[in-house]
This record gives sequence, structure tokens and C-alpha cells, in this order.
Amino acid sequence: MPLYSRVIAWPNLLQAYGRAARRKRGKPSTAAFEHQLADRLLALQDELASFTYRPGRYAHFTIHDPKQRKISAAPFRDRVVHHALCNVIEPLLERQFISHSYANRIGKGTHKAIDHLQALARRYRYVLRMDIVKHFPSIDHALLADILADTIHDKGVNWLIGRILESGAGVLRDEYEMVYFPGDDLWAADRPRGLPIGNLTSQFWSNVYLNPFDWFVTQELACSAYLRYVDDFALFSDSKRQLYAWKREVIAFLATLRLTIHEPQAQVTPCQQGIPWLGFVVYPTHRRVKARNVVKFTRRLERNLDLYEAGTISFAELDASVRGWINHVRYGDTWGLREHIFQSHPIRPPRNP
Repeated sequence: MPLYSRVIAWPNLLQAYGRAARRKRGKPSTAAFEHQLADRLLALQDELASFTYRPGRYAHFTIHDPKQRKISAAPFRDRVVHHALCNVIEPLLERQFISHSYANRIGKGTHKAIDHLQALARRYRYVLRMDIVKHFPSIDHALLADILADTIHDKGVNWLIGRILESGAGVLRDEYEMVYFPGDDLWAADRPRGLPIGNLTSQFWSNVYLNPFDWFVTQELACSAYLRYVDDFALFSDSKRQLYAWKREVIAFLATLRLTIHEPQAQVTPCQQGIPWLGFVVYPTHRRVKARNVVKFTRRLERNLDLYEAGTISFAELDASVRGWINHVRYGDTWGLREHIFQSHPIRPPRNP
């Protein structure tokens, strides 16, 4: 069966609906789509089959976690399409990824990335940690489409990819500061770029976009002590000189993807000094939670305790907020920290109305 026929097949669309609706069935947009579900899926299937499908408008909101980020939520029917597409193409592209790319992949994740970083910190003397400037706003649509087309040769699938890419063009324009690369002319400023943060496709395509870079580091630079989580990555060596040489090569290669790094922060440091990584400072022997994360959680805990005491939220809601944080920080050496926070913030019963 052709690839696009698999994308728009009824079983795949139905499965895509189920995945898009997971943990969201109480939301009005999900309930509205679920009403007359078969009719809505058939209409969507017809639009996709006739190549008349057009994505809707995004809803935007801002979060601070810890950086300010603009999140763009696609209409529910478009999220169904995103799942339908990824159901089919993700296995084809996933098999090309290196094993030490940890974000948005089954069997990977934050905590395994922290474990691997610490294992490397125990084996090597020095680390070069880098991150990309405005990663999602900077992703170039033409380059991404070319990378995808190297693997996906189905015209229908590439048409749908193009539709989804076009729907996000300019969404993050205000967050991108123009960078001119060698060979650019003035028209380079008009190149379509940016993937909406919040799309399933954006998370997946971020890995696709940086996959050539992952292979460059591990194969061309022959750096086996490397890992990446979204736009944060680290290279390890026992030689400072080697790491600084790799830094120059990394900057040059990323320029071919129209990306830059935060150069002043990209310095070679001894692993013994600790490595800032995914909310922790990781040492060869232990891990500490970043101070700002502790402050942020403490403030949220105080606010939720006040709400619980006032009867505004239930104990289950209070408990869920606490358990989510504990589940993250328990991967560090945080027993004493947790004991101190919870002893100094006792839970009082709700006041009588």
C-alpha cells in the first residue's frame, strides 16, 4: 500500500484520533470532535484524499518554564492529522537516529539522558556543553523538507508535510532574530522558518532536522562520547584542545543548517565542576537540583497549600502537583532537600466554610 494511502486509511485515522484525545477527553474541542466522530473522520479523510485539506489557525499562549516560550496549539482535527502522519513516517525515520538522542523518543527521555551524561562525566575529564539559539524558531522549512524527502519519496506524504509546515510559517517570527549565513542575499530574511512549539510534528521534526548533525559529530568528528536532548548537547574528551577543535567544527556544520549556538557559554570545563543539564547540575559522583527549580517549586507549593486550605483545590490536586515534582527530582541526590521543604511547609486541613 502506498505510504499516503496508509496515512489516510480509516484504521490509522481512528487510531490517530484516540492518541490525540488521550487525557484530553474533558476538553471542549475534543468533545466537539467526538460528537459525530465517524462523520468528522470521514470528512477529514475525504479532504486528505482529495488534497483539499487545509490546517486551521493556532491558539497561542505563553509559559515560563524557566524560559519564556510561546506555545501554539493546533485545532483538534489538525492534531488528529499530525498523529496520523507520524504513525506512518516516524518508524521510517526513527531507525535512522543515533541511540544517544534522548528527546521525544520511546524508551528514552530526560532521566536516561541524565544517567548517560553522568556516566560520561565519570569516564572523561572535560566536557563541552552547548545549546542552540532559538532552536524551534530557527528551523528552516526548505532544509527540513529536503531532509525528509531524502527518506520519504511519496508525493502525497510530502504534500501533507508541506501543508503542515506552511501552517506554522511565521508563528515564531517575533522570537527569531535574523542571522545571515555565507552565501545569503537580502531575500534570506524571507525564508520560511519556525516550527510551532506544541505540535507533535514539531517535536519529531526537531530530531529529524538535527539527525545529520548527530551523525556528523559521531562519525565525522569521531566523538563517541556525545549525547543530545532537543537543542542541548554535550561532547566529552580527556583533551581540552580536542574539544575546542570540535567546537569550531560544530559551529561550521550547524551553519549549514542555518543554526547557531550560544558561543560565550560554550566553554570546555572539567567534569568535576558539575554540568548543568536538564534541570540538574550533574557531577561524576552526585546530582543536585538547580536552585531556580527549587525556588520555583517552593513558590508553587506555597500557592497550592493556600488554595487547599481555602478549599479551592482538592487534596488529590495538591498531591498530584507534589508527586510530579518528586518524580523528577528523585533522580538527583535530593532526600535532604525534600525533607527540608516538606517539613517547613506542613499541610493544614481546609478551613471551614
